[in-house]
Amino acid sequence: MRFEEVLEEVGGFSRFQFRVLLLLCLPRVILPLHFLLHIFISATPPHHCYAPAPSDLHIPRDKEGYSSCRLYVNQTNASVTLPCPNGWVYDHSQFTSTTATEWDLVCENKKLNQLLATFFFIGVTLGAIIFGHLSDKFGRRSMILVSFTASLVLGTVSAFSVSYVMFAVVRTLCGVALTGMTITTIALCVEWTDIEHRTFTGTIVSLGWSFGSMLLALLAYCIRDWRYLMLAVTSPCLAAIVSWWWIPESARWLLANGKVEEARKYLVQCAKVNGKYGNTSILDTEILQKVTVSEVANKSHSYLDLVRTPKLRKITICSGILWFAVAFTYYGISFKITGFGLNMYLTHFVYGAVEVPAKIGTYYALDRIGRRHGQAWSMILTGALIGLNTAIPTDYSLIRTCVAIVGKGFSEAAFTTAFLYTAELYPTVIRQCGLGFTSFVGRLGGSLAPLVLLLEDVWALLPPMTFALVALGAGGMVFLLPETLHVRLPENVLDVEEGRYAEGQGLKVGVGEALKENTDSVNLRWHKVNGSLLTEMTLMTPMTPMTSESSAEDQEKT
Repeated sequence: MRFEEVLEEVGGFSRFQFRVLLLLCLPRVILPLHFLLHIFISATPPHHCYAPAPSDLHIPRDKEGYSSCRLYVNQTNASVTLPCPNGWVYDHSQFTSTTATEWDLVCENKKLNQLLATFFFIGVTLGAIIFGHLSDKFGRRSMILVSFTASLVLGTVSAFSVSYVMFAVVRTLCGVALTGMTITTIALCVEWTDIEHRTFTGTIVSLGWSFGSMLLALLAYCIRDWRYLMLAVTSPCLAAIVSWWWIPESARWLLANGKVEEARKYLVQCAKVNGKYGNTSILDTEILQKVTVSEVANKSHSYLDLVRTPKLRKITICSGILWFAVAFTYYGISFKITGFGLNMYLTHFVYGAVEVPAKIGTYYALDRIGRRHGQAWSMILTGALIGLNTAIPTDYSLIRTCVAIVGKGFSEAAFTTAFLYTAELYPTVIRQCGLGFTSFVGRLGGSLAPLVLLLEDVWALLPPMTFALVALGAGGMVFLLPETLHVRLPENVLDVEEGRYAEGQGLKVGVGEALKENTDSVNLRWHKVNGSLLTEMTLMTPMTPMTSESSAEDQEKT
């Protein structure tokens, strides 16, 4: 018996699932408040060297105004310049305080400012491995509480950092904690939803990120001090901790790990909320035990299972490359919000707003063209638009802004599809390990994005061309992955390797093998039992008649 049959009996998509969706939207709102926070708390305002008067030191001027990083020894000798010996003077018209002004992370030290984003994503990278493994071992629900609590504590501590080193360390740990929300929420949503509504579920949950991104622009506009802004974006974790009491554990994960009684508790709860408790007998413990596979329930899985078998190895490699490119491109676009003729708050808000129609369009597209084509073409179009924008002169700021916004929309469509597609590719027993690995590789891409932006000092077009080429290459690679549209979620590794999770696919394989063994005659009788297709195969040969025992054995294999 498949879990989909159980889920159909208790309500595959009804009031219970909507409640789960609503509860899990909150952590998805919290995530962009921290993941994109670097844009505002580490912004570098206009600045120039401090030159006390009277003094022989003078600030040189260039075509953009006063020089930001150099001083002349005197006005007449322009060949002798010095780095700023007395610090800098900052323009506070836009920011009261940022990490750049707090610790003078400008000029020669500006790389340290960009490294704060890299440190954060290194933490996210480590958190993906940690939470991916722990969520498969201890469950989704317990790990999401750890993530909520640790994010609240570390986010608060980071706001009171007294040095650059302290802030960098705490911010890295905060990235570790936040990752638990990233990979656990999408797994819970997918595992509680039937086949027909998985795309809808993934899209609705991902909209939380878009609203969180727009909320960040509004908060940053109203709160110009980085410490207060840090506290503001951390405070929603309190509400998330309260909402945790109503978040259910994944019944699919519980059954896959042999925890039948606990799974029954949540399935009964689901049936009651959906008004189907009195209409089903499938919640009997003995029946639910048949959903689990003994060899799976008793086996401990690890990240090595991702590469032990050929099909999973191919999925793991391809999905890792995909996630690196998705995150690398997305954050490359998101962190570059200047140079388009709009102020940074409005640009960021528009970037967030354009994600909403992009995700709605993704919802309709994925159910028509499939996950594979949707993922591939969203990446290819993102890369093409980034490349196109590099060819548009900077004088055409409106056109460049429009192209950048459309490119941001496609990059968000790629991110939305990646979460859903990846969750469908991996089996239940190692789904969190799969999401943990892909999130790990993706965050490597996210951590490199701010460093690649520094390459504009070498050549202004080098960063966008790098983002474009990576997106185009990954988009082409996606065509190597299998399609998962209208396909049952795999429960174990054998489901992936033998293709049993695809509806009817296992039956086709069985029939094909039977035809190879005996071509005299094959009678197939199809029956529909409890919503699933079963087949009986009667192979009639004059030399080797099939006994009832062998027939039952072959039927079990198919």
